Amino acid sequence: MSQTIVGVRELKARLSAYLRLVKKGAVLVVSEHGVPIGRIVPEAAPAKARVEQLLRSGLVAWNGKKLPGRSPVAKARGARPVAEILLENRE
Repeated sequence: MSQTIVGVRELKARLSAYLRLVKKGAVLVVSEHGVPIGRIVPEAAPAKARVEQLLRSGLVAWNGKKLPGRSPVAKARGARPVAEILLENRE
């Protein structure tokens, strides 16, 4: 995937041409006074399409079945769930 840096003024003047580049897979880095301020990237394919592409390419193998459920590896003492305690500790 190629990457192109373009200033805001140039992007506004030639928007259609730059959007054609994005459609072809290019990533645009938009800059203002030489400082990158954002990116325009191609729309990602849906997850199902990406998985199918990986399967076709042979990069992954999958039998199509869902994984079996698992029981939690940690239990909290008290009424608060583990996820709530973890989020509190991250702050």
